[in-house]
Amino acid sequence: MSTQTYPRLGPKQPSFIPATRLQQSFVAAAEKKTLVWLARRTPGWINSDHLTLLGFAAQCLAGVCYALARWNRSMLLLGIIFLALNWLGDSLDGTLARVRNCQRPRYGFYVDHIVDTFAAFFLMGGIALSGYIHPAIAFGMLIAFLMLSIEAYLATYTLGQFQLSYWRFSPTEIRLLLAAGNLALLRWPTTKILGAQFRLLDVGGVIGIAGMALMLIASAIQHTRTLYREEKIS
Repeated sequence: MSTQTYPRLGPKQPSFIPATRLQQSFVAAAEKKTLVWLARRTPGWINSDHLTLLGFAAQCLAGVCYALARWNRSMLLLGIIFLALNWLGDSLDGTLARVRNCQRPRYGFYVDHIVDTFAAFFLMGGIALSGYIHPAIAFGMLIAFLMLSIEAYLATYTLGQFQLSYWRFSPTEIRLLLAAGNLALLRWPTTKILGAQFRLLDVGGVIGIAGMALMLIASAIQHTRTLYREEKIS
């Protein structure tokens, strides 16, 4: 009887085609140039994982600052610093990988966005505890954000396009709005609308929820139409 040996095959790697990144926000062009400039000057011992961790920690600490602002308004200013650090870590990690040509598309996409999910919970939890907004509105913003994120991830999988901005708003613009809101809260924690007094963040939060809901509905309709046309049954 003859015996024949066969080469052992390692685990088959799943095929993966990175999605096209769609970034059309107000500050996209200037932001891209800034990030590339920073990436080229980042010390070699710093890698993308370090930056992802920085972004996560900074966003969580921004949430802590909001919670502490209930007793000390100066925490709102410290929160702006952590929002800036969150932008640095969250935005520079992918750019650094691309500039150094050491991308890990599946790992990077998964880790970056699961970290963003946890960080969003900490940030909105801190805002809910701040006393500057009704907790229901804060968690309504979190739910709207997560639903919009789900829509983006589904579109990434089915259409091969990763939407980084909606109606020219990206996470960077959201951070800028939060920072501006922190400064405004120091002087105008409340506002009058049609003679009625409201907390400033309550108004901003309701506008934010409405805006994200409209973005979600419009994107869902658009992507459903696109997929229907591409897979229309004759």
